[in-house]
Amino acid sequence: MPSAFANSPDTTPVIIAAKRLPIAKVGGAYKDIRAHMLASAVLEDLVRQPGVAAAEISDVILGNATGGGGNVARLSALTAGLPESIPGLTVDRQCGSGLEAIVLACRLIQAGAGELYLAGGVESISTAPARAHRGPQGELEFFDRAQFAPYETGDPDAGEAAENVASHYKITRQRQDAYALESHRRAVAAAHNGHFDEELIPFASLTADQGPRATLSASLLARFPAAFVPGGTVTAGNSCPYSDGAAIVAVTTLARARKLAAAGLVFCDSAVTGNDPTLLGVAAAHSTRALMRRTGLSPERLRASMIEYNEAFAAQVLATADLLELDPALFNHDGGALALGHPYGASGAVLVTRLLARARREDRSAADAVAMISMAGGIGISAQFQWRAL
Repeated sequence: MPSAFANSPDTTPVIIAAKRLPIAKVGGAYKDIRAHMLASAVLEDLVRQPGVAAAEISDVILGNATGGGGNVARLSALTAGLPESIPGLTVDRQCGSGLEAIVLACRLIQAGAGELYLAGGVESISTAPARAHRGPQGELEFFDRAQFAPYETGDPDAGEAAENVASHYKITRQRQDAYALESHRRAVAAAHNGHFDEELIPFASLTADQGPRATLSASLLARFPAAFVPGGTVTAGNSCPYSDGAAIVAVTTLARARKLAAAGLVFCDSAVTGNDPTLLGVAAAHSTRALMRRTGLSPERLRASMIEYNEAFAAQVLATADLLELDPALFNHDGGALALGHPYGASGAVLVTRLLARARREDRSAADAVAMISMAGGIGISAQFQWRAL
């Protein structure tokens, strides 16, 4: 069974800092701000944190899903005024991009490639470029999203796929609405209690996430019509809002973290798996099972873990919980994407940021922390960490 400390202190990855912007609704506070400007604001703040010296950064790795190509990580690093010697790498695994970027940084430390990485994700859906294929005569044929699976086997839009999950796993409208309402209640309470304060960077007039709704009620949710399939159960009320945002963490070695006397999340392992693209919402259930096999994480320990799972749709959260035989109340202690929003490429990094904040607050020695996300094309990624006072 792999251990969180299986590597030497020089190659054991530890997350020692995490920052994010308040999450804005599409067309909201960040409507004119491109992705690299969002990410650069977080990078600028991170290099002011203890132990995160710009001159010691090996690389900046960022996830992004709707950008126009190029290398947003490199552009963000230069915009933030980081040394020109830092190359920058952009990762696209769609909604899982931010978490994949963090895992990649941890793997590079395990390989001995460097001692300090800034990794996470960014998304500006508001300023995402229009996309087009070239037609037979060179004409532009615009499209809303990329293709993720062969059409003959099924490549549904996310909302249609959520309906597939709700139908296949018999997730009722009542369960979905109740879970969505609880997500908002938790997020509103967390903001009131200051649970987001340390991780948030005020930006572009925003000091708090725009999504959580204190006035949301069960009766209001019940009035939402089906959003994607006539007569369906998935509505705008039990789906996440599309959002803009950025979240980035600092990953270093255990040896370096000890010199800084910094507590942190020690990386244990990660697993990525694929499943039926038409049921893409439950892919994280399969990646979590694979992770449990890899690390020896028992069902009992998983139930006792801090768990963050991206809430793209209430239906997929509930179906994933059922598949893992977990109470969905174990997910997202301070609310999730149904309330906070879903800035695609950044969402996986938001999960890790939230885990670090909760771990610091609760300070449970050797507590397990698990981040999970399902993504387009039927891919799931899960990562396990442990909170340690180093």
